[in-house]
Amino acid sequence: MSGILRTVDLKKYFKVGRSGLLHAVDGVNVDIPRGSTLGVVGESGCGKSTLGRLVLGLLPATSGSVYYDGVNIMNCGRPEMADCRRKMQIIFQDPYSSLNPRMSVFELISEPLVMNRVCGSKAEQFRRVTELMDTVGLAERFINSYPHEMDGGRRQRVGIARALALRPQFIVCDEPVSALDVSIQAQILNLLMDMQEEMGLTYMFITHDLSVVKHISDEIMVMYLGQCVERAKSDELFGNPLHPYTKALLSAIPEPVVGRFSRDRLLKGEVSDPIDPEPGCRFAKRCDFRKPECGERDVPISDRGDDHLVACTLY
Repeated sequence: MSGILRTVDLKKYFKVGRSGLLHAVDGVNVDIPRGSTLGVVGESGCGKSTLGRLVLGLLPATSGSVYYDGVNIMNCGRPEMADCRRKMQIIFQDPYSSLNPRMSVFELISEPLVMNRVCGSKAEQFRRVTELMDTVGLAERFINSYPHEMDGGRRQRVGIARALALRPQFIVCDEPVSALDVSIQAQILNLLMDMQEEMGLTYMFITHDLSVVKHISDEIMVMYLGQCVERAKSDELFGNPLHPYTKALLSAIPEPVVGRFSRDRLLKGEVSDPIDPEPGCRFAKRCDFRKPECGERDVPISDRGDDHLVACTLY
């Protein structure tokens, strides 16, 4: 059974001067069940944020399909797309640059309500804003404050309240805690998980922090240079990683043990060029297990059992 959001061979290429095409997202397939969280991890520049914007229709795809509730949004006209966007929202990474510094908290949270004509009166609008502030744990005394008057955690709560204003079903969380202190990160993560349980929300959670993604995700997808190299349930991925890149990522997690510094798999070698990449595994140049066939053809992703997918010639 298909989930609430599904992509089929989704691709996004950017023209880079006269050099060629940058393969930001290259043939990604996801299927997110309703009420669950798909974590998307990988190095900076691997295409995580681009994927998030593609599934929301904020960027036009080069090819492929995005299905939301069984409807291909790539074929939707403006009225249908406007309706879809009420059900699909995004929480941005930087809680300061994503908010208009000239608008108060009340104006920021009420903006989606006003633009979509949700509230019939000013009193109803005020009631809805205060409800949202209470939902995200933001005290009502901040209703007339401006972004620069609040700390990062409160600013991110404003961003979450804006995302919830139209009662969406699916939210892309684009590194929503990476700009926050560790103590505030835990508060925001717990808030997102509580809201998911209460409202039945579905998340695509984009991050480079593996400890964070393990805490919040039901399933995890590992991306490398625009492609999905491994996807599995959270416990399965951490307990039995298959792809050499995934193993290297997991070995890089700091161990909170005094005097111990272990790096089992330090990545070496040259990163493949994402502009018009050659056939073959894009991780091959940095892989200790590379074989001649790794550079001969693209490696398809295959199921190794228990819905554990991996794209590697070792399997």
